[in-house]
Amino acid sequence: MTVTLEVAEGVGTLRLDRPPMNALDIETQDRLKDLAEEASRREDVRAVVIYGGEKVFAAGADIKEMQAMDHTAMVLRARALQDSFTAVARIPKPVVAAVTGYALGGGCELALCADYRIAGENAKLGQPEILLGLIPGAGGTQRLARLIGPSKAKDLIFTGRQVKADEALALGLVDRVVPAAEVYEAAHAWAAKLAQGPAIALRAAKESIDAGLETDIETGLAVERNWFAGLFATEDRERGMRSFVEEGPGKAKFL
Repeated sequence: MTVTLEVAEGVGTLRLDRPPMNALDIETQDRLKDLAEEASRREDVRAVVIYGGEKVFAAGADIKEMQAMDHTAMVLRARALQDSFTAVARIPKPVVAAVTGYALGGGCELALCADYRIAGENAKLGQPEILLGLIPGAGGTQRLARLIGPSKAKDLIFTGRQVKADEALALGLVDRVVPAAEVYEAAHAWAAKLAQGPAIALRAAKESIDAGLETDIETGLAVERNWFAGLFATEDRERGMRSFVEEGPGKAKFL
């Protein structure tokens, strides 16, 4: 299998496994979508790590496969390509990308689908599609601009240049840099901590933020308001407030 889902301690690891560079061919894209949807449904998955292994995250699309496609073929495929990445972005649980080595093109776009990105010191990220006479097609023009701002996104997309981990951190493209050998451990620890949290409240927070970024502030406030009020019907809210009153802040157990 080119992508697997392994679950332990409430954390589901979506592992890319297509040596040597984890090129994201059509089979891998479709498999990624299926497993992202499975992770969304499964109650034993409370947070997700996306990981490509110790050496490389994902070096982009399978160029040989794409070269054989004409305009008609890509018109028919482009939506499915985007949908596979959107399935990851819409996992209603905390998602962290553990980035080692190259995360280029589709690999960078996949990392952009996560809520948080931890990169190894050996990481290199970029959107080099322009060097092929293309633009990013799996969400890169949209998610990158929303994450780091339009002018910085245009610099990366217009030039196709790669950025090392330190520059990616400065740009806001990644959120934390650790030694390469510690990337997965750090990402899993981030996910495992959140897997112990209130699942519905975490979903509400994620969906409120994401929906708000895609609309005007009044609509975003309405989404937030509805989720905020709705959480008063949950057991986790009762448990959290009771613990606060009886034991002080930060001691509630949600599992």
